[in-house]
Amino acid sequence: MPASTPNRPRIAVLADSDTRWKWGALTAHRIAPGQSMETAPREAAQVGPALDGFLLRGRATPTPRQLEEVGVRADSLREVTAVEFLRTMAEESYDVLVLALVGGGVQAMLHGLARVWQNRTSRPVVVTGYVGVVYEKLADGLLLRHGADLVLANSRQDADRFRAVYEGVGADASSVTEVALPFLGGAPYEGERDPSAKQGRRPYTVVFAAQPSVPESRKDRTYLLNRLVQHARRHPEREVLLKLRSRPGEHTTHIEELPYQKLAQRLDPPANFRLVYGNMGEVLDRTDLLVTVSSTAALESLHRRIPTVVLTDLGVREALGNHHFVGSGCLASWDQLDAGHRPAPDEEWVARQGVVADGSYESAFDAARERIAKLLDRPGGLPPLTPYYTPVTAPGYLPGILARHHLGPDGTPLPGAPAADREPGPVRQIVRRAARGAYRHGVQRVAPVIRRMGEL
Repeated sequence: MPASTPNRPRIAVLADSDTRWKWGALTAHRIAPGQSMETAPREAAQVGPALDGFLLRGRATPTPRQLEEVGVRADSLREVTAVEFLRTMAEESYDVLVLALVGGGVQAMLHGLARVWQNRTSRPVVVTGYVGVVYEKLADGLLLRHGADLVLANSRQDADRFRAVYEGVGADASSVTEVALPFLGGAPYEGERDPSAKQGRRPYTVVFAAQPSVPESRKDRTYLLNRLVQHARRHPEREVLLKLRSRPGEHTTHIEELPYQKLAQRLDPPANFRLVYGNMGEVLDRTDLLVTVSSTAALESLHRRIPTVVLTDLGVREALGNHHFVGSGCLASWDQLDAGHRPAPDEEWVARQGVVADGSYESAFDAARERIAKLLDRPGGLPPLTPYYTPVTAPGYLPGILARHHLGPDGTPLPGAPAADREPGPVRQIVRRAARGAYRHGVQRVAPVIRRMGEL
């Protein structure tokens, strides 16, 4: 692989799902040293960083279709185990490493990387953060990410909360760096089309952004689907779209036990109701009203000033994540929407969430780029990675987290840890597909039955 140049830094991204790959790859372009928002496009270009992608092997490893939907190109992209990735990091030289993983994965990699880099005079700047709204497990997730050089906060509010958690346990909070969500953008909403205009006319479009695990129960998901279909029947002049994250058999960041596709098979929806996939930004290009329970798509929509509704039909609850939108001005029910209600977002709330619809998005990543540049120019190189969790501070917690990634308490691979030096052969590919199929069957079929039996 070519060495980095002042004009094209080398960045590696390790991700464990389609959503985190999207966040990690786009973040890499936004924070690349020497780059600007103008030279950080959604699609990788020659003026952007040299980007190597690594997909951590697991239940949610993205499929080719999911990767294509994200729309981010990498110079190289391959699937790896944790041990394979650590071996690569010991052999290769990068300027920046983005860990786009669940908290436990970040912690395991930090300890593994500390081991493989312990005898090196230089190492990459390690960056991590969150894909979207942080509404649960704040302390747990943050402390599992502690030890990275930069812990990115997607908003001013998150940055304040992150620092408070670190300082509250006596951990160094200097890594917290305020940015914004890397996938915001797109053309601002221009309002409803003039129905009398003959050129470029299209129907008023309502989009429901579905989530894999919110809500979880069949009753609640069926309710939301029925209300969406009812809205389509009430408004035959509108186009009503159910935006889905994954096709049957695919997994995302969160487990989806009851896919909306299967629930929709029992319905007889009107002609103006459709299921759609694809890049969220492209769907928003034709959206006049975005409806969701608590999806990060609401922030994308608000950034473009598209009318946005966060549903209250199932309550405003932490379990649903819609409590995060208290104060946003976006909370409403299907009854209110059917009656013609259109929310007006609270501008101060929106600004605190990193939704910079006022044009300041161009400078949202400046602080991160400047910080990375300073770290790369640090005399004598970067200090060793020092996570808050160690065998001394968390002896009953840390070993289990590391063991899930086949690492010992000191970050070394455990005996028998899966690793390979070449692409899997045909037999291994067949076995892997069968194992994933069995996992999906257990999640989507067996687990719900056992849960229902437990409720009897």
